[in-house]
Amino acid sequence: MVSTVLGLGLTVATLAISAAVGLWYARGRVRSVEDLITARGSAGERRLTATLVASVMGVWILFSAPEAGASFGIAAVVGYAIGEALPMLVYARIGPRVRELIPDGHSLTEYVYARYGGAMYVFVLLVSALYMFVFLAAELTGIAGALSLVAGVPQWQTAVLVGGGVLVYTGYGGVTASIGTDTLQAVVVVPLLVVCFGGIVASLGGVDPIHQGVVAANPTLLDPGFAAGIRFGLALSFAILGAELINQTWWQRIYAGASDDVVRRSFRNASLANGAMVFVTALFGIVAVGRADVVTDVTSAAYNADVALFVLLEGAFPAWVVAGVTLLALLLVVSSVDTLFNALSSLVTVDLSRAVGADDRRLRLGARAFTVLVAVAAIYVSLRARSVLRLFFLADLLGAAVAVPLVYGLYSESITGPGALVSSVVGLAVGLAYFPDLRGYITAIPVVGEALPAADPLYLTSFAGAFCVSAALTVIAARVSEATFDFDRLGDDIRRIDADGAEASD
Repeated sequence: MVSTVLGLGLTVATLAISAAVGLWYARGRVRSVEDLITARGSAGERRLTATLVASVMGVWILFSAPEAGASFGIAAVVGYAIGEALPMLVYARIGPRVRELIPDGHSLTEYVYARYGGAMYVFVLLVSALYMFVFLAAELTGIAGALSLVAGVPQWQTAVLVGGGVLVYTGYGGVTASIGTDTLQAVVVVPLLVVCFGGIVASLGGVDPIHQGVVAANPTLLDPGFAAGIRFGLALSFAILGAELINQTWWQRIYAGASDDVVRRSFRNASLANGAMVFVTALFGIVAVGRADVVTDVTSAAYNADVALFVLLEGAFPAWVVAGVTLLALLLVVSSVDTLFNALSSLVTVDLSRAVGADDRRLRLGARAFTVLVAVAAIYVSLRARSVLRLFFLADLLGAAVAVPLVYGLYSESITGPGALVSSVVGLAVGLAYFPDLRGYITAIPVVGEALPAADPLYLTSFAGAFCVSAALTVIAARVSEATFDFDRLGDDIRRIDADGAEASD
């Protein structure tokens, strides 16, 4: 374990360095609201790859990834890694398409509004904002809990320090500052993760003793054919893919790339890096089962698989290993929190521009004010709602139902707003029918509750059902539709925000 003083010192130092880098990098680069929310065309392949890696790798990978490994073994580890890599491969394809159709765009919601109309726009806005806010609050909850476990730092202090520290540079520099800090964080995080994993393996005596410990504790975790692990791994693949396709973070990065080729290559690079990082962190959970008292029965009051890595660290490890993991957790949370602040702020800023036509100065002030509001709200939720991490799967379910209808409109001229909305809602209804976490509320609905099938505790039927049903209905809706959408309208309707604040028009 590390001392409280060391834990606070690492926190303050990490935040101070990140803020200094962010403020320095953004200085002179944020001349308009466009620079604040898109950093359009400013990132080459290395920098864009770095921000894609740093932005997706939040502190959650030290919680949920080891939890998957501890509970469902190597099959779930592989599934989690594939699930995290897959969205980046999809964006490598759709990123250039978005830039081609909407060269002056900013956000996924403005695309939805122009392509599908008001009803689908409201639905996607709520789903996307909910997902990102839950992600943000969970990040602060996770790092607060981690520092409390390994260093005894009061959780409110960690949440306020991290939220306030990141706000210092994101409020000023927006996505431009975030890209600058992400570059440094990615350079440090990737080798630090390798060092921490190597340190844990070496401290436990090497691979053979670890393998023997896992075999003695639960040999099924090492079986790649473990049915429950395969089902849960597939569920994660559907969940993560759906959630990331409604994440405004990646739409911002699409426009930050210097060219279509840069966007394509950067997302492919990030796919490999992200998958490998999740694979390594998920292995922590399997290691923990063999060497610590990890309880994986979710019905038990002693369940602690969600903090398996930190249960492992409570053993006799060198101080440098625990300090390294603590620093890793801090870097991970900072790299994702600043991204989420900017992503949520950009949604509101673009919509505000379209609705009221404020000038550039007021839009920048509005974006910064909303960033502050988001930060305060996320800190509050992280301190009050300790179960916020359980909302992740609900947010993922919403994404799984919306993802295909959202993306399909980039390629099909026939799909309409009502068709996309109905497909999304029906897919969501199917997913909820098998969703275990809200079972008590859903079964209480008269008539509907009695007709529901049994819930799927491994989530595969829920996530795959939402994703596949909405996808099938989207294709059917497009086939039976006689509408023909003119893709040129997207480029005409969505323009850069000019110096006067209103979106430019012909």
